[in-house]
Amino acid sequence: MKNLVIVESPSKAKTIQKYLGSDFEVTSCMGHIRDLPGNDKAIDIANDFRPVYEVNEDKKKLVQELKRRARQAEYVWLASDEDREGEAIAWHLFEALELDAEHTRRIVFHEITKPAILKAVANPRGIDVNLVDAQQARRVLDRLVGYGLSPILWRKVQKNLSAGRVQSVSVRLVVEREREIQAFTAKSQFRIIAEFVESGRGFKAELQKRFDTEEQAREFLESCIGADFTVSNLEVKPAKRSPSAPFTTSTLQQEASRKLGYSLVRTMRLAQDLYEAGQITYMRTDSVNLSELAIEGARQEILSTFGEAYSRPHNYVTKVASAQEAHEAIRPTDFSRRTAGATDAHERLYDLIYKRTLASQMAEAQLERTVVTISISTRPDELIATGEVIRFDGFLRLYLESTDEEATDEESSKMLPPLSIGARPSLTRMLARERFDRPPSRYTEASLVKKLEELGIGRPSTYAPTIANVQARNYVVKEDRDGRQREIRELRLERQIVSRTVEVENTGAERSKLFPTDIGMIVTDFLVKHFQEIMDYNFTATVEKQFDEIAQGNVRWTEMIRSFYEPFEKDLVRTSETAERQSGERLLGVDPASGRNVYVRLARYGPIAQIGDADDENKRQKGLPGNASMESITLEQALELFKFPRVIGAYEDFPMEVKLGRFGPYIEHNKAFYSLSKEDDPYTIAGPRGIEIILARRQKIAENTIKVFEEDASVKILKGRWGPYIVVGRQNVRIPKGTEASTLTLEDCLQLAQQQEPPAKTKKGAKAKADAADTAAAKKPAARKTPAKKTAAKTATKKAAAKKTAAKSPKK
Repeated sequence: MKNLVIVESPSKAKTIQKYLGSDFEVTSCMGHIRDLPGNDKAIDIANDFRPVYEVNEDKKKLVQELKRRARQAEYVWLASDEDREGEAIAWHLFEALELDAEHTRRIVFHEITKPAILKAVANPRGIDVNLVDAQQARRVLDRLVGYGLSPILWRKVQKNLSAGRVQSVSVRLVVEREREIQAFTAKSQFRIIAEFVESGRGFKAELQKRFDTEEQAREFLESCIGADFTVSNLEVKPAKRSPSAPFTTSTLQQEASRKLGYSLVRTMRLAQDLYEAGQITYMRTDSVNLSELAIEGARQEILSTFGEAYSRPHNYVTKVASAQEAHEAIRPTDFSRRTAGATDAHERLYDLIYKRTLASQMAEAQLERTVVTISISTRPDELIATGEVIRFDGFLRLYLESTDEEATDEESSKMLPPLSIGARPSLTRMLARERFDRPPSRYTEASLVKKLEELGIGRPSTYAPTIANVQARNYVVKEDRDGRQREIRELRLERQIVSRTVEVENTGAERSKLFPTDIGMIVTDFLVKHFQEIMDYNFTATVEKQFDEIAQGNVRWTEMIRSFYEPFEKDLVRTSETAERQSGERLLGVDPASGRNVYVRLARYGPIAQIGDADDENKRQKGLPGNASMESITLEQALELFKFPRVIGAYEDFPMEVKLGRFGPYIEHNKAFYSLSKEDDPYTIAGPRGIEIILARRQKIAENTIKVFEEDASVKILKGRWGPYIVVGRQNVRIPKGTEASTLTLEDCLQLAQQQEPPAKTKKGAKAKADAADTAAAKKPAARKTPAKKTAAKTATKKAAAKKTAAKSPKK
């Protein structure tokens, strides 16, 4: 074998193999092959913070196989991704496979196309040790922070908690936003909207001031009875709208969330698939730059599809000062390919990328904005009507960017009828409608990414893992929540009469918004109090800049780590010795029935309400349900919890008990659980309705049941969304294709369950995996590790050897 090429994934290897021919063998390392072990011996702090790496347990056989194949090759080509993480993977391969620098080539490309791959092979380079050091600094710093803070949280707050440099400040953002919302007091004002008709067409005009009271609003409307309305001024101004820049990682995540409803993790998984299939460029980038070749390809597509008037080639400048590496924006690799992707989800994401990129090279939209001033004969006030007409649609013909908070119909500009100064439109009616101030919006995944980017926290590769991680840790939850009803007053002037109505509107409903949990708030308060620097937004952003300096070769990574660790270690010691245990305890008041204090606090298994002091032998406790919050729950709400469980009758000789659970109220009957619908009030539901719920649920289960085995009731064959499947206890088991589910025997089901049984997770494995997730930079979660026989730690001397790799083509 002449040439062995190692990439990160099998699908990428398959695509690249087609382009390189028989002289090259392309294989995959399946992401990271080495990582820090899951213990406190992973970093030798006394020896200049030297990391001690181990080959991942699930990669040992693969590494041995790669070693064997590397020895058979004349040249080994390391073709991992071109960011810091990819550079680190290349270095770890170089070290773990014990490669020879003279016969090792490092190649990079930002798209998987034949020209890009051949160009990379023709221009190899050495491993960039600065990029490796930057990644290593991030990994070491995050490990020091995580392994330093987590044990303190275990002792001072609750077991099994964790903290992280980026993770914890992300949670802080969500916590602080929630408290802003809780402290917000909505004030109402009355907004005046007049509806006119001119030349048979209706339009609206608005008074530019608001009234604080209903009396003021009524006085204004009454003063307009019998008034004449005249157009006193009319301004027509040209305007334009410019297209947005091509996608970076964060803007793709934001737009896919808004337009397609995709989570950050799903977006990145789909984008990874499209990249590895050679359909888009590399998807982890903070650059909006396009290559000259891409700009020309887009121009040709625009000319052939829309014509010369729509073409406006443009290269955008990256605004992110710390943008790393010379990547391009995310774009299609071939503009003549209008659709791509293996599934509908892939196609929709590709379509978004395609249209955004093409639109960025199209002409601006030319608009005409009209502002009409209407005077009132009985008052000095004026009404303003605005309208907008598109004279040339430009890029809008293809693509319009979404926003986090879309404008309402009332706030959107409308087309106006022909008007001229002196015109006297007819008033149809005038409304004074009560409007409440809006509290700050809760974060979505997309808007939190936007905020992190604005603050300089994290990098393209870290956004999705960080936000997924804080949800996995149960510090933040993504939920839909129902709103509440409130009354809205409206005064209406119509046919010279002022009338009053009161309507009811739903307010505060949330869809896929991020909420902090009680434990997230308590941990955040503890960390802010005792580790101010770690939790400071500016500090976290400054650390990212220091990583950039390391990547550019301006700062030694060990010096940067030392300057951080020395004061951090002192904070760890001080907090461990002096900080009090935190439970978030809050006194709500006194229970009228018993005269005892009522508290909420964090207990071993979550937040609870408690009647009685800590030393009261007869104290009563109830877990807080669902979306109840320790910070906002009232005394009355807490006391209501102690009315449960409610026995609402008996059925089939077993009691029916209504209980409150984490996910809402339910009925427990004969060791089975039946959720209540939103229409069922857990405080008033009675026995007959309980029986209805039980029977309806049983009927649904029966309809979805294919087979139950009398000899073992824990084994069932059920109908599922994707076809029949087997349930064995708590394990769901796939049924092989082509197998008739109804013919399976009990023995068949048990055998399939045994074949598909997942491996048991050890505590050490869970810890290692959690630590890998906490770094947020790793592309593959670290598997469970066992101590290696031989320490694989290497010094900068070894890395320097990699840098000397000859940058020339292999000998023929």
